[in-house]
Amino acid sequence: MTLAPQLSSTDARRQLIEHISADAVFHGDFTLTSGKKASYYVDLRKVSLDHRVAPLIGQVMLDLIADVPDVDAVGGMTMGADPIASAILHQGAARGLAYDAFVVRKEPKDHGRGKQVEGPDVAGRRVIVLEDTSTTGGSPLKAIEALRAVGAEVVAVAVVVDRATGAREVIEGAGVPYLAAIGLEDLGLA
Repeated sequence: MTLAPQLSSTDARRQLIEHISADAVFHGDFTLTSGKKASYYVDLRKVSLDHRVAPLIGQVMLDLIADVPDVDAVGGMTMGADPIASAILHQGAARGLAYDAFVVRKEPKDHGRGKQVEGPDVAGRRVIVLEDTSTTGGSPLKAIEALRAVGAEVVAVAVVVDRATGAREVIEGAGVPYLAAIGLEDLGLA
C-alpha cells in the first residue's frame, strides 16, 4: 500500500469542498438542532468517515489551527467531533506534529471511572474544541464546560463547516476564538 502524497493547502481545501458539496449537502425540508427549519442539511459524517475525505479534513483543519500556539490536544462532543479529531491526529503525526485527541461524552459515564472526557489527560493542557458543522454553538459550549471542569485550557473552537447561524457569535461571546475552515459561500449555499 502506498500513501497518498500531501496536497498543497489550496488543493486539499478545494477537494474537501468538492466532496462535501457532492456527498454531504442534502436539499429538502430539515429541522436543525436549534429547532429552526432549513432547506438544506450538511451531514459531514457522510464524508468525515470516508477514507478519501478524512485525510483532506485532517490537512485542512491542521492548516486552520496552525497559528494557534502550543496546542496539545483536539477533540469535542462525541460523535461529530470524533472523526475530525482522529483525522487531525493522524495527519498531524504524518507532518511530525504531536496532537493528542480526546472525546467529550454528553454525560459522565455511570460506570468504570465515570469520566466525561476520554483519552489522554488534558488537565493543564492547551486544547482546541472541534465540531463538524456548527449551528447554535451549544455543543462546543458543553464541551468547553466539561474540559474546563477537568482543568484543560480551551484556546479555540474549530469547525469544518460554519452554517452562519450564530455559533460564531455565541462562542466568541463566551470568550473563545472561533475558527471555521469552510463557509456556506464555499459550498454555494449562501
